[in-house]
Amino acid sequence: MPPNDDTTLSVTELNRRARQALEQDVGDVWVEGELSGVSRPSSGHVYFTLKDERAQLRCALFRTRARFVAAPMRDGDRVKVRGRVSLFEPRGDYQLIAEAVQAAGEGELLAAYERLKAKLDAEGVFANGRTLPYPPRHLLVLSSPTGAAIRDVLAVLAVLAARWPLAQVTLIPVPVQGREAAPAMIAALGLLNRQSALDPARDAILLTRGGGSLEDLWAFNDEHLARAIFHSRLPVMSAVGHEVDVTLADFAADRRAPTPSAAAEQLVPDRRELLQRLTALEHRLSRAQRARLDVEAQRLDHLGARLRHPGEVLAFRRRQLEQLEGRLRRAIRARLETARRHEADLERRLALRSPERRLEQETRRLTLARQRLHQAMPRTLAHQRERLAAVARELQAVSPLAVLGRGYAILENDEGRVIRHATDTRPGERLTARLGEGRLALEVLPGEDAD
Repeated sequence: MPPNDDTTLSVTELNRRARQALEQDVGDVWVEGELSGVSRPSSGHVYFTLKDERAQLRCALFRTRARFVAAPMRDGDRVKVRGRVSLFEPRGDYQLIAEAVQAAGEGELLAAYERLKAKLDAEGVFANGRTLPYPPRHLLVLSSPTGAAIRDVLAVLAVLAARWPLAQVTLIPVPVQGREAAPAMIAALGLLNRQSALDPARDAILLTRGGGSLEDLWAFNDEHLARAIFHSRLPVMSAVGHEVDVTLADFAADRRAPTPSAAAEQLVPDRRELLQRLTALEHRLSRAQRARLDVEAQRLDHLGARLRHPGEVLAFRRRQLEQLEGRLRRAIRARLETARRHEADLERRLALRSPERRLEQETRRLTLARQRLHQAMPRTLAHQRERLAAVARELQAVSPLAVLGRGYAILENDEGRVIRHATDTRPGERLTARLGEGRLALEVLPGEDAD
């Protein structure tokens, strides 16, 4: 029978179903086996194979969990791995996504370590990041003054003295192993933090001891010690065990050093390197100074070549002054000559428009006008007399007075209004009669109206 398209799966879908089935049915498991092919690429993830006599299992430990693994994870080591079974879909690889790795035989301690580490990490105890003074003025070293630990302390002191003799170092004796170690270190941290308020020069703490087994280093995995380091006002560096040993104190500290000697190298600079750098800087400064002096010497030579004797400068300036004086004199003479020509031109123009000449012309015109006036006046007066006589005759002809002279009269009332009709009067009214010569006072008498 040919396959039904509805039931045919793609490779991707099949791998997805297989991954989901593995993750749901198997879940988290602990698997014990031997490490093989441990690989640590630059991404920070760890890839390895877990095998026994008859089978092997590919494993992946991602970066976010790899930093909490204390086991060194070397090929051939026997370990226990906790993780969830899954499938890498792009290649169809069956694998274990690891969450925790611990050496076989240390299972209980490592399990407790992992649980406590996860708890403190979730609370933010591992979030310290204060800056340690570099170099510290007064370093407080918490470690054991006896046993094998003193050798590591002496090594630290030797490195500090060789690299930076100026740093003051005080050893605070505390047990670093056993039941009393963690409480003693916690009490010492509290005391040092209280004393730092009185002595500000105390500015850093180094918590250190040499390597050992997981049991030997267990005091540094104490929960209360990790919290004391987190709450310390003084910055703390932790250098516990060897490079592969990582304790909770290392995670809680502001900085971790892989070994006590490495801690000393991180805390202070190497005076020999500084001296070499100072020597190199001194040589560079000397070379730069010589080069600058050479440049300034050349510049001085150039300026010296340009610099002339004051007498030469004065002579040059004197010649310039003489030239300028000659130019000024010529300019003044030219300006005066131009002014003289302009003045002569103005005099000629003034002479042409002299007031005396104009006065003579106007005097002649006035004399001629007077003569003409004397000649014209008699004729004009005679002509005007003739015109006046003619106008008087015409006026006399039309004048009301002339009519009055022929016997007529003009009647006026007291208001000076001319009486034209008899009806304009009333009996007893006083009138004035204007005659050709003189006036008469009249009174209106009653009588019959005339038409």
